[in-house]
Amino acid sequence: METIIYQVDAFTDKLFGGNPAGVVPDAKGLTEQDMQKIANEMNISETAFITKIDKDCFEVRFFTPKCEVDLCGHATIASFYALGEKGYIRSEGREKVTITQRTKAGLLPVELYFKNDKIEKVLMHQKSPKSFGIINELEEITEILGIEKEQLGLEDMDLKPEIISTGLKDIIVPVKSEETLKNLKVNFEKMEGLCISKDTIGFHVFTLNKSNQLIYCRNFSPLVGIYEEAATGTANGALMHYLKKHNILKTDAIVVKQGQYMDRPSEILCEIREAAAGEVILIGGKAIIVMEGIIKTHCK
Repeated sequence: METIIYQVDAFTDKLFGGNPAGVVPDAKGLTEQDMQKIANEMNISETAFITKIDKDCFEVRFFTPKCEVDLCGHATIASFYALGEKGYIRSEGREKVTITQRTKAGLLPVELYFKNDKIEKVLMHQKSPKSFGIINELEEITEILGIEKEQLGLEDMDLKPEIISTGLKDIIVPVKSEETLKNLKVNFEKMEGLCISKDTIGFHVFTLNKSNQLIYCRNFSPLVGIYEEAATGTANGALMHYLKKHNILKTDAIVVKQGQYMDRPSEILCEIREAAAGEVILIGGKAIIVMEGIIKTHCK
């Protein structure tokens, strides 16, 4: 059996930037074991396996080389960008096409934006944000990150790490400068231990540059085999809620910079929309297909 597969860099429009994801546009006929083996063979943070349910709905499953995860933001952006570019989803003259993706985290809308029938960007709706409380064990946090307690927070704001989910639970950690963010010395063994005890997937560490109102961040998820990620969709959704909750945002849309210390610069578009049911968080950006080919899943 031969299966089409793409490698797509999400949250960038430049080759070899952003966060790479594997994308299987038609996973029909693949077993769960096949999917895990393909993800392991790809050996990148996540590979997405897509099955078309109907014209407006696609089931998407996400696998790291180690295990299946409920949701992956950058692989969602990569997947629907590839579906739009390769004609699995067509604009039919529309500037915006809204599709539903069925994931283990639930049913989530995805917006594809086209210009002259060419895919331009993808935005994904995330699950309603939920806080699971602040973390008071600051010494444990600083020991894990290799920083001093005084380096936590944002300038004169006394902010604490907080567990937030928009699909996956992350520990959101504010630090006071880009220099601190750049020079983190992570103890991954202790990070895994805290993530297990707090039932979280990883750490999302960020800082704010007030001069240009840009957010800079780094993401670590060693529990699922990702020691650092160049661009993270779900964690930046959680971060957007954290910024809104603490009145740090001056606008409902921001750009988050990630991956610069990995030589894979990424730009993540983050947006909050007000709705009757509460705030809606969207994460998105551009993407680019860097490889395409055939993977053999069964041989005689």
